Amino acid sequence: MDRVLFICVHNSARSQMAEAFLNKFASNRFEAESAGLEPGTLNPLVVEVMKEEGIDLSANRTNSVFDFYKEGRLYSYVVAVCSKEAEEKCPIFPGVNRRLHWPFDDPARFEGSHEEKLEKTRQVRDQIKAKILEFIAEHGSA
Repeated sequence: MDRVLFICVHNSARSQMAEAFLNKFASNRFEAESAGLEPGTLNPLVVEVMKEEGIDLSANRTNSVFDFYKEGRLYSYVVAVCSKEAEEKCPIFPGVNRRLHWPFDDPARFEGSHEEKLEKTRQVRDQIKAKILEFIAEHGSA
């Protein structure tokens, strides 16, 4: 089983969604985790839009990529779902076969009414879901 680590800055939105979708759609082939460079608190908008997909993130914690690195965790794929600048700050995990970069907008930066921010967060969720399904199609066969 291939292990996949999704990384973003705070592990509060994008990486949490990517982890949840990969574990939902391909837990028989991949084991996904997520972490952040500077772990923050889970974004409530993300919890709300993922619930619409039947995924409950409300009890999730945020994790530190550096803690995972220090623990010696090994991954087949490390996927940065943040900006290129943030991705470049990630540690290099030993044994990683592939590093991927999938930049998505950060829901923490969205402005507007609650409903406007929710709609933008749904768009990011849907983009991440599509990218995960594409990843499974490309890399999912044993």
